[in-house]
Amino acid sequence: MKKLRIEGKELRAIGYPEGPVISVVMNLVQKEYKHQSKEDVMELLKKVLASPVEYMGDAVLALIAEKLMPKPKSENAEISLNQQGIQFNVFGQEHIEEGAMHQMYQAAKLPISVAGALMPDAHSGYGLPIGGVLATKNAVIPYGVGVDIGCRMCLSIYDIDPKDLVQKENFFTRELLEATLFGSGAQFDRAADHEVMENDLFRELPLLKHLHGRAWKQLGTSGSGNHFVEFGVVEIGEKDAVLGVEAGKYVGLLSHSGSRALGATIANHYTKLAISKRRLPQQAKNLAWLQLDEEEGIEYWNAMNLAGDYASACHHIIHAKIAKQLGRRPVKMVENHHNFAWKEEWEGQQVIVHRKGATPAGKNVLGIIPGSMTAPGFIVKGKGEMAAVNSASHGAGRKMSRTRAMEAVSDKQFKEEVEKHGVKLLGGGKDESPFAYKDIEVVMQSQKALVDVVGKFTPKIVKMDGAKH
Repeated sequence: MKKLRIEGKELRAIGYPEGPVISVVMNLVQKEYKHQSKEDVMELLKKVLASPVEYMGDAVLALIAEKLMPKPKSENAEISLNQQGIQFNVFGQEHIEEGAMHQMYQAAKLPISVAGALMPDAHSGYGLPIGGVLATKNAVIPYGVGVDIGCRMCLSIYDIDPKDLVQKENFFTRELLEATLFGSGAQFDRAADHEVMENDLFRELPLLKHLHGRAWKQLGTSGSGNHFVEFGVVEIGEKDAVLGVEAGKYVGLLSHSGSRALGATIANHYTKLAISKRRLPQQAKNLAWLQLDEEEGIEYWNAMNLAGDYASACHHIIHAKIAKQLGRRPVKMVENHHNFAWKEEWEGQQVIVHRKGATPAGKNVLGIIPGSMTAPGFIVKGKGEMAAVNSASHGAGRKMSRTRAMEAVSDKQFKEEVEKHGVKLLGGGKDESPFAYKDIEVVMQSQKALVDVVGKFTPKIVKMDGAKH
């Protein structure tokens, strides 16, 4: 027997109001009435709509009835923060700016907050600080995920002698230049093929319908700012059982980028919705959330996951192009999101874990923590440290703003630093210079309890947004 499915438009047609109740009904029907006839179920739903108070005691239908009951006038009143916020652990506090600490204290006072942590690369952001980790109950904070939804690292390890990076530098340089496009508005004239573009949400969610064409043309492109695609040397000291790569030196291809205009549009749209639905004190305004049992929250959750899949697809397309030109398959690929929200278990309950600029570090979970355009990055394996909510840093973290870096670093200093490390830089500017970032070695030392290092990546040919150097 075919499972019953009722669409939102059918519910609206019989009088159900626009809002959270639509999603609640659709989910409940699929769970509780999936094998009943549509006619019978629709008749029942009409009865609940006509007199919701009569169904408030029903074990199943009370969820619908509750959403149909008149709301108290004070529903949109300003939500107070808890005077005493939840406790959270800070790693490498001596290297974290006061602004990031303040933002985390605000997040800890949200009535939905369950657990939190601040990573050693932390610095100020919007909503949650960059490097902030926050677990919430049945709620997702769009600015707790960030604007660049699904921003991620992806590393392909090739069994190629690293000496080739010097001897065949022109070849590797050309491949980086041809594999992707950089910049906020960058797009290809001809769209790449990938199953992510067939996702039903592009047809079902009004917000995404008009984004489909642009998203397709941006598939396989890279962002601006600190995003990059680079070749470098991968060093494996000893074989790790989880990583599964023999000890030795390899050529690595490492990329860092997110979900492009698609993710930014989703983030901005649902942040505005969250702020309009839940008024918080001004200092916590950007921490407004959406409940996962309301229509807007379900929509955001689905759209966020699509953006994450899209970001992953962008990386895979870049890596596939280069693998084809190399004529090799990677011996290992390691990747991870670091701007995302996950459903996880915390002390026996399901929570939503936001990692805004933080790497998932559950037990034996692999990830990448990069340094800068000259500093090494690290392949890590999580230790599942509960004190950090199973997380680690997503990089070295900035110690200078972009403006400050442009003012403080001379062209001569920048050029000499890049040359000193034997890096060929394609694009990139002083705002992303090594001087703008914390010492990655110090950051890694601050999180020894969170991850084990199982490999090292040293950049050699780096492509970023901007003109060639």
